[in-house]
Order: sequence, then C-alpha cells, then structure tokens
Amino acid sequence: MLKKPTCALPIPMAALLKRLLWPGSPPVALGRPVGRREACLSTDSGAAVRVRFAPSPTGFLHLGGLRTALYNYIFAKKYRGSFILRLEDTDRTRLVPGAAENIEDMLEWAGIPPDESPRQGGPAGPYQQSQRLELYAQATEVLLKTGAAYPCFCSPQRLELLKKEALRNHQTPRYDNRCRNLTQKQVTQKLAEAPKPAIRFHLEEEAPAFQDLVYGWNQHEVASVEGDPVILKSDGFPTYHLACVVDDHHMGISHVLRGSEWLVSTSKHLLLYQALGWQPPHFAHLPLLLNRDGSKLSKRQGDIFVEHFSTAGFLPDALLDIITNCGSGFAENQMGRTLPELIMQFDLTRITCHSALLDLEKLPEFNRLHLRRLMSSEAQRHQLVGKLRALVEEVFGSQLQDRAVLDPAYMERIILLRQGHICRLQDLVSPAYSYLWTRPAVSRAQLGAISEKVDEIAKRVLGLLERPGVSLTQDVLNRELKKLSEGLEDTKHSNVMRLLRVALSGQPQGPPVAEMMVSLGTKEVRERIQKVLSS
Repeated sequence: MLKKPTCALPIPMAALLKRLLWPGSPPVALGRPVGRREACLSTDSGAAVRVRFAPSPTGFLHLGGLRTALYNYIFAKKYRGSFILRLEDTDRTRLVPGAAENIEDMLEWAGIPPDESPRQGGPAGPYQQSQRLELYAQATEVLLKTGAAYPCFCSPQRLELLKKEALRNHQTPRYDNRCRNLTQKQVTQKLAEAPKPAIRFHLEEEAPAFQDLVYGWNQHEVASVEGDPVILKSDGFPTYHLACVVDDHHMGISHVLRGSEWLVSTSKHLLLYQALGWQPPHFAHLPLLLNRDGSKLSKRQGDIFVEHFSTAGFLPDALLDIITNCGSGFAENQMGRTLPELIMQFDLTRITCHSALLDLEKLPEFNRLHLRRLMSSEAQRHQLVGKLRALVEEVFGSQLQDRAVLDPAYMERIILLRQGHICRLQDLVSPAYSYLWTRPAVSRAQLGAISEKVDEIAKRVLGLLERPGVSLTQDVLNRELKKLSEGLEDTKHSNVMRLLRVALSGQPQGPPVAEMMVSLGTKEVRERIQKVLSS
C-alpha cells in the first residue's frame, strides 16, 4: 500500500535524538520486514510496474534527463504501469527558480507526461521531497534505534581538513567515522553543546551483491573506499541516499531505471534497504548519453536544454527518436520511429553497457522525416496550418500586403508542395521563403542584368497564364516554360528561369520556378509579372 506522510515539518533533531537515547519509546513502524530479492526483469508476477523519474530542480530539463525519463516512460507503458515524476529538491541552496515547472512542462511537451507528479497529484504524494521530511525523520529514527545510524558532531572545518589531508596524500577523501563509536554519555554531552548534529549511516563491511538488469552482477565494497555517509543533514533535510530509498519504498517503486553514475551507490542503497527491513526494487542503470566526441553533456551547453529545441521548432517525436536511435534497447536502430513504435519495440534486455553518442547535427534530418509524416496526415496537416499561420503573423505581421496569404487553403498548398524539402515548419518563414508571404521589391535593372528580353519573356508568361482550359500543374508549367524558352532567340532556358525566379521571389535561388508559380497561384504570379512590365 502506498503511504502518505502526515506532515511536511521535520521532527526537531534534539527531540528525535532524546527519544532514541532513552529506552522505552515505542518503535516507529515503517513497513513489514521482508527478505531481499534478487533483481530480475519480473514483470508478470502480478505486481504493478511503477517507475519514477526523479530529477533535482537545480536546472532546466536537458537531453540526458529527457532520455532517462523516456526510458522510464516507455518501460511503464509497455507493461501497463505508472510513470511517476518526483522532484528531489532537498538541496535548497542550488534550486533554480522555474526549474520544477520547466521539468514537468517539457515532459508534457515531449508527449511523455507523468501519471503522478507535483502537478498531477496521485496516491503516493506529495511528490516533492521537501514536503516529505517526516518520512525521512521516521526512517532515521529506526536506523538510530537499531544502531545502523549515529549522530555526527564533526564541524565543517574538521571535515574540510580531512579532505585536504587525503588529497595531499593522493588518497580519496573519506570520513574517518570518528563519531561512530561515541558512547551514549558522550552523545548526551555533545547534544548539549551542539543540538543539531548530522546523522550518518553505519556502512557494513560486506555490501550485498545485486544483479543489475543492464550491467549484470555487481558488488561494491563501499565501506572500504568511503566513510559512513550523511543521510540526514543538521537542518532536517535528507541526502539523496536516504531520500531515494525511503521514497521508492513508500511510493511502491518496482523498477529503478537511472543513470549509470549511480551504479556504485546502489550497494549503499541496498544496505539501507537491508537495515530498514524493506524489499528493494529491481535496478537497471542506463549508460550515459554523451556528445558525439565522447565528452559529457554539460548544462553549460545552452543547446542541450529541451526548451531550446522546443523553441527552435523541433518536433517532440524527432527529439525522442534521435536520443533513442543513438543508444540501445531496441532490435534495430531505425530512423523515424514514433512514440507508440518506441514503446512496442523497447526491450530492456537489449540495453548495452556502452555509452550513447549523440550527434545533434543529424537532428534536422530526423525532424524532416517526422515533419513529412505529419504533413502526409490530413488531421495533422490542419494543425500545422494553424501553427504556420501563427508563425507568419509573428514574423511578418504588418509587412503583409495581402492577408489572403493567411488563408488555410493557401497555407496547406505551401505545406504540401514543400513536403520533404524542409526540416522545420519555421523554415517556411525564413528569409528564403519570404516571397510566399510578402511581395519582393525587384528593380528593372536586376532583371535586365539577367536578360535583355525582360518584356518579351514577361508577355509570353502572361499569355501562358491566360490560356483557357489549361490546368497549370508543375509538370505542365515545366513543359510550357521549356517551349517558351525555345521560342526565344539567343536566350538560354536557364536565364529565363533565373529571371522568373528573381521576378517572383526577389532571390537568385530557391525552389523550382514551376513550384513557385503553383505555390503563389495564377492570380499572384500574374500581378507580379505585370509589375515587372510596369516598372
């Protein structure tokens, strides 16, 4: 059963320790002790699959976090389970304003919204660790009672000296467990002097082995390489190690899919599960997502934040496609997979230990494939028309000489003609396509520099447009423009095309002239050609 904390206020540290130092106080029941199970991909035992994405709101959601969230989401959906968003906001000094909202906003934008979250609520809330402090205090009380944890009175200055001494001797900094063996009398005396100690977890010498669903059997003797870790800080807030164990237990998490940087810490977490008498979840550690050159993704890279890609006009499916395509977990690495296809094809046993190298230079091509798929769907195309209209009004606004360009039929024609040629919808409002929305300012001198037969070419094109009973498709226009060029002495077809392209768009390069004419429509092409004759 999922359990809710009764309040969000921390139990005062001195009061907590006072209860523990004098026998007779009733124990806190946190759950029925159960035997530790070996991790396995057992999803058919009847137990509900519940996974969580638990970022810290110390920054906006980036691609590495999105990938972790995505793997949790598709695993949950494949086994008809629940995907939970939990915010690990206990490091109050590093919180970034707006980050918590951004994380959930971007998950919703990406099409992988959580089933339970700070915004959605749910049976296991609250979903922010800062509102679950009593649960951590209760777990700490149990650990203190059984001797699995102890108060630490070491000052920050002493801890800093230990660190400097270790580094000077080329050793890994570690706590020397000085407070582990304090007597009850010594603790009582120190509490009078320092009523807010930190609480450390007593690491056992032999950590349990576990079978990770990606990395196989693992065992890390954490006690031999590091000192006893702080699990509850003097301000009553937990560290990651205690909080994730307590929350995963109370939220009924069945599988923990997280980054491989936490693989070594898992032995420490299993010791906590063991000390609390709880059954641990299954663990699957995901290999890191790295840059194409093998370097780590960094929050200092402005272009790794999901919001950057959303603002730049990339499609959610394209982003999900590329971050799974560069990794593992699927039978084949094919481009163009949609989210339902990712869910259907996902196989956790196919995830390898190799880091995934992300080549963002390929993202435009991924986006082109997904945009073309949307354009080929009538329902999706209507949505794209609405988005394109908003873009045109935003970019061109008062520059629009004729608001007929906002007509849905015109915009749909543009989208269909450029299908497969553009990577983003935003491309259609770039300078290269401005001629679709505003009339270019073209001088007679520009056209005369291309051909001396400006008037003759213009008159022949007008005659073509006014020919009765002719459906001017791209194929027909290509044939007729070729014939038109052949009827002109000493004039190359390429020069005729260049002249018409400049007359219609004001640009020396662009789509084929026949496509330009079909895009603009007969009426608009006629007006632009007539403008050439009158200039």
